[in-house]
Amino acid sequence: MVERRPGLNLLAHAILIIGVLIVALPVYIAFVASTHTAEAMVQVPMPMLPGPHLIENYLSALNGGSNGAGSSAAVGRMMLVSLATALIITFGKISISLLSAFAIVYFRFRFRMFFFWAIFITLMLPVEVRIGPTYKVVADLGMLNSFAGLTIPLIASATATFLFRQFFLTVPEELVEAARIDGAGPMRFFKDILVPLSATSIAALFVIQFIYGWNQYLWPLLVTTNENMYPVVIGIKRMIAGGDSQNQWNLVMATAILAMIPPALVVMLMQKWFVKGLVDTEK
Repeated sequence: MVERRPGLNLLAHAILIIGVLIVALPVYIAFVASTHTAEAMVQVPMPMLPGPHLIENYLSALNGGSNGAGSSAAVGRMMLVSLATALIITFGKISISLLSAFAIVYFRFRFRMFFFWAIFITLMLPVEVRIGPTYKVVADLGMLNSFAGLTIPLIASATATFLFRQFFLTVPEELVEAARIDGAGPMRFFKDILVPLSATSIAALFVIQFIYGWNQYLWPLLVTTNENMYPVVIGIKRMIAGGDSQNQWNLVMATAILAMIPPALVVMLMQKWFVKGLVDTEK
């Protein structure tokens, strides 16, 4: 029996409200900045209420061509690049991880566990250790400033492979025997039984990997030099090139707000599946 204490409930809600305010304040300031002119943003004190230039600033950011010292690339193009990159990385990671875990669990071949641990050990390698050789390979293959260069080096995932392997190990052996008796081959068993059973895990990984792909910064910073291939996260950095008076901070903040929208929508729309995939034990 849980004892209800009004004082503790009030304290808990107060702490939650303070936490929300701390997290939301920078977002609110960015939104306010995106509704004013660039001149208003360098004044002291800066405005704390929304201004009248919201639609103008957002259209200007989406279409590009600003007069600031930094990049003037169209944010609409950047968001399309980020969306394509995030989706390719997400579906690539899930597909390869499903097939890798399926092979490790259900096929018997020499050095099976060696290959699994070789995949798993890559989690212990810092990104900085791998990024130099990876860049050399991508550059030698002529994949700089391309979607292939942005995505292919990032679509393998040891974490997802490990999670799917652990889930496949919990699938009852009776299902495998029943599928074998019904004449189902390995790929039909994979497609008709394992993938539907993995739906909640796939949904949870989709949210995680989409945000991972959307927020990529270091790798795109290395492999993109053409404005047409900038993801939106790189675009924000490229738009900041000078002092306060030289940057169009209103457009920078508008770009930052636009960059938050797709991952926020993915989390909100898939929240139920995401939570279920992380906590559901009836698998």
